[in-house]
Amino acid sequence: MGKLQTLTSGRVASFTSAVARWPGSAAGERPRPDRITARQWTARLVLPAALALWLLSLRHVRLTEMRDYGLLQVLPVLFWVALGLLTFGFCLALTDRRTAGGWFAGYVLGLVAVIHATPTLLYPTLRYSWAWKHVAVVDAVIRHRGEVPHADKLALYNQWPGFFDLNAFFLQATGLDSALGYATWTPPVFNAVLLAPLLLLYRTVTRDRRLIWGAAWVYYSCSWVGQDYFAPQAFAFLLFVTVIALVMGQLPTSALYGASDALKDRWPVGRFVLVMVIAAVIISSHPLTPLMLISALVVLSLPRRNRRAVLPVLAGTVLLTVAWDATVARPYISENLNDFLDALLKPDTNVVSGLASLGTAAPGHVVVAWVDRGLSAAVFLLAAIAFAARPWVRRTSLPLLVLAPLPVLTANAYGGEMIFRAYLFALPAASLLIAALFLKPGSRPRLHVLAAYPLLLALLAGLMFGYYGKEAANYFTKDEVSAGRFVAATAPPGSTIVSLTSAVPGLYLHYDENTQVQLDEQDIGDRRRLVNDPVKGLAGFVQRATPQEPAYVILSRAQAADIYQRGVLPGDTVQRMDSALSKNPDYFPVYRTKDAVVYRYQGARSGTGS
Repeated sequence: MGKLQTLTSGRVASFTSAVARWPGSAAGERPRPDRITARQWTARLVLPAALALWLLSLRHVRLTEMRDYGLLQVLPVLFWVALGLLTFGFCLALTDRRTAGGWFAGYVLGLVAVIHATPTLLYPTLRYSWAWKHVAVVDAVIRHRGEVPHADKLALYNQWPGFFDLNAFFLQATGLDSALGYATWTPPVFNAVLLAPLLLLYRTVTRDRRLIWGAAWVYYSCSWVGQDYFAPQAFAFLLFVTVIALVMGQLPTSALYGASDALKDRWPVGRFVLVMVIAAVIISSHPLTPLMLISALVVLSLPRRNRRAVLPVLAGTVLLTVAWDATVARPYISENLNDFLDALLKPDTNVVSGLASLGTAAPGHVVVAWVDRGLSAAVFLLAAIAFAARPWVRRTSLPLLVLAPLPVLTANAYGGEMIFRAYLFALPAASLLIAALFLKPGSRPRLHVLAAYPLLLALLAGLMFGYYGKEAANYFTKDEVSAGRFVAATAPPGSTIVSLTSAVPGLYLHYDENTQVQLDEQDIGDRRRLVNDPVKGLAGFVQRATPQEPAYVILSRAQAADIYQRGVLPGDTVQRMDSALSKNPDYFPVYRTKDAVVYRYQGARSGTGS
């Protein structure tokens, strides 16, 4: 017994000593009740002023003028002034150790609002075609009271239905008609809610409020990937950060570890059950996030001191994932097993993946892509510099979490998006490392923070390119929405719905009843035939059309913008198809506005359609 007490006392003293060397661990961190200084008054006045300027800047934005750079080229100067002022006020707040957490929260949530609520406030309809697709899946789940039959390529969602089932339950419990009503606000709400687990994660590493809130600011300044819309990935990522924060708080090196928590790395039953429930929801909602979670838990278990806390969660997560994949997700796993094995044998192909292009990507789109890569590289470079320059971060598990997504990156291409997802999952940990660079503890914090102001502006500039630069194709007008709803309301079951790209709102509203054909996903030969002769190029996709089960071809402004940006087809494809179909007697327009046209085809009458 005496030996156990000696070991425990030594262990607590060692960890307490280590924590005491971390920034913000010393006593006296709470704000003192001194008089409010001029600097504090300035920081408090800048926040409402910046938000007021932001709202004023949104009054006269001409969305129809978006081209290569999306929202970047139509937002007024006042918007950028407001963003710069908001960043300056946040830096000013960081220079004072007495700044209360409420003001930091106001600034970070203000940043979330400026970045993520701007499209919501400006656009008349739901942003991004995949968000529309997920709304359609929820509606189908409600119609069929569970698994959706005849789901075709969306059958994947039947095997990871957690997100959709939860939304269906919410709609039925509240009496709402569709998720469309609240899906519009998903990006700002998701990012605001994500702040809680981010803060929980950062508090396991340091008690310095300035460092914690600085890391949160860096995260939102660099999260350009855009996986925050109405989607299973956003939901699963939120839960992923929550699990990692709870596990990090259980580690013996956590900044929350104290003398009263001598055996803290032994899980309380209730907390362990909570973590396993969250892991189960992740596993049932998204195929990729469980792999990222397992990878993160594996690297966290590498230090021997962490294993007592991490291994039970790792074992439970692996067991639940294997059980799910062997039962509910077995059809998808079995069908794609060979592709998974090929990806493991060719890891280099997982980093870069995509379709061959028949056109040329827009110059602005190329610039946006390079800025995205530059920002991503800068994040990892700054994190590496922090690892070298700030010895205290090496005693944390943050560097391990930054590297955790790399094994998954080499395992599968995930439709060409794996490199972006790896960046997304590494960003929470990398953000605190970066914050540690410009919040170096010392006698001159004001100089360090104000010197970092240009860096924070540069990170935000990179984010704006990645997050706003493609909005010409993500934004839908009311006319485009009306065209999609027209097809959904009039197309008989068994119809074929043809589009050039996925940039069509409501394209999948009845995906369980109709066949969807997306021409930019077809092989290179089919796309070449379409470019050479639109009518003959369509023939193979609409050949089964009859008067009872016709085919509909949707052409729209957003599809033209999407094609122009990515160059997957020649930039004038929409115009050429519209011209060719309007001259062919077998295709007749049944809906036309300035932004969209719908052609109906029900079989060749004169032989010209074949």
